Amino acid sequence: MDAILENVDQIDETPVVIHTAPVSYEGLLSPVAIELCDLTKALGGRTVLDGVSLQVQKGETMCIIGGSGAGKSVTLKHIVGLLKPDRGCVKIDGVDVTHPRNGELEDARRKIGFCFQGSALLNSMNVFENVALPLREHERLPEAEVKRRVEEKLGLVGLHDAGAKMPSEISGGMKKRVGLARAIIRNPGIILYDEPTAGLDPVMSATINELILDMQKKLGVTSILVTHDMTSAFKVSNRIAMLLKGRIVHVGRAEEFRTSADPVIKQFIHGDPEGPLTRENNR
Repeated sequence: MDAILENVDQIDETPVVIHTAPVSYEGLLSPVAIELCDLTKALGGRTVLDGVSLQVQKGETMCIIGGSGAGKSVTLKHIVGLLKPDRGCVKIDGVDVTHPRNGELEDARRKIGFCFQGSALLNSMNVFENVALPLREHERLPEAEVKRRVEEKLGLVGLHDAGAKMPSEISGGMKKRVGLARAIIRNPGIILYDEPTAGLDPVMSATINELILDMQKKLGVTSILVTHDMTSAFKVSNRIAMLLKGRIVHVGRAEEFRTSADPVIKQFIHGDPEGPLTRENNR
């Protein structure tokens, strides 16, 4: 092992002592919760992901931004194992779940909660039963424990009294919150959000952003959020990764994106109609 040799200045006749100090940076870095390694995927003859590599630290919120078709949702589907890459791998807590052995994929999925873009509630079930569904499908719990957990999670998202309502009786924002309650019902360490503010007005979008921050604060979860909504990305993220043509072109903190001189980044975050992204799409 490498060592730092620290020379002690001679200030009297005491013999010089050589100290050996092992070099280790492990204590300075947060553990990696999710790692994408050279992730490559083609769909319908088009390369959607082209060598995507990204590390998400435990407890952080990573926003993935990019235009339509950039590969954001496809990335999430690889993380939960709904798609397998043509090349590369996904690691959850250091375990390669792309080539799982002995139930490793199911163990990884147990750690993940998924918030679907359209909430994906079952219209035939009330709010309580929608939230309880993962417990009934994957756990063997007494009904009293199911009731306790569902009521607890509905309380966390501010829907204490909504359990008996049907999806058709609640607003779009409430459906998003029900979807989040269902995503956290099995106490995951990781939450994946697919366009959580899509289709919401600015006030409700702000409410969802506060809820995402609240989940990180109260539960200490690791989150990946894919979005077009830069207000949301700047509000909730610790870091942002930009996808362009299936590749990560920049990773950094929100302030780096706000002050970036890169014309591609500037056009995207400001929504300018003229710029390199527009010219590329018109070719």
